[in-house]
Amino acid sequence: MGKSNIQELRSLNLQEIESKIIATKKEIFSLRLKKATKQLEKTHLFKENKNLLAQLLMVEKELTNK
Repeated sequence: MGKSNIQELRSLNLQEIESKIIATKKEIFSLRLKKATKQLEKTHLFKENKNLLAQLLMVEKELTNK
């Protein structure tokens, strides 16, 4: 997945951001299930997805407050 650039996220419209938020939440849930069943090998994906979610939520809040 890699780190996303905040400028790329700010260029998205509100619907795209909301769909990315939902997809990221689903991915975090999936990773949590894999961790619980000891199937997760790439534990760094937790941190990447949580950071991406935080950035998306921040950009969403910026757009809704304008």
